[in-house]
Amino acid sequence: MEPGDTVVVRRIDRLGRSLIDVLSNIVNLLRERGVQLRSVSDGIDPATRSGRLTLNMLATVAEYERELIVERVNAGIAAARKGGTRFGRPLSDPVVIADKLRVLPEARAKGRTAEEAARS
Repeated sequence: MEPGDTVVVRRIDRLGRSLIDVLSNIVNLLRERGVQLRSVSDGIDPATRSGRLTLNMLATVAEYERELIVERVNAGIAAARKGGTRFGRPLSDPVVIADKLRVLPEARAKGRTAEEAARS
């Protein structure tokens, strides 16, 4: 894009993965490069004072909402752990791992390729 170009989007949040990212990074980057932005369904025009105000309010609400989501997720994880739920990969059996590590050099010594050794 070049200065003077206009990016038209259906909704302002379609510009990135999260509304916070769109508002704090992408919109500012476009403005710095002299690229206009138009949102068809939102009716938000970042070139105007009221458009920038609306975007800033949306960013504040989006940040608040994100913090609430993180808080809820962490509370859910804590409750699940309290109830005995374990997260992550299952613990490995050291005997099984030792056997696998022993088989690999033996297969390579017999002339098998690394792929064949790994499969065995």
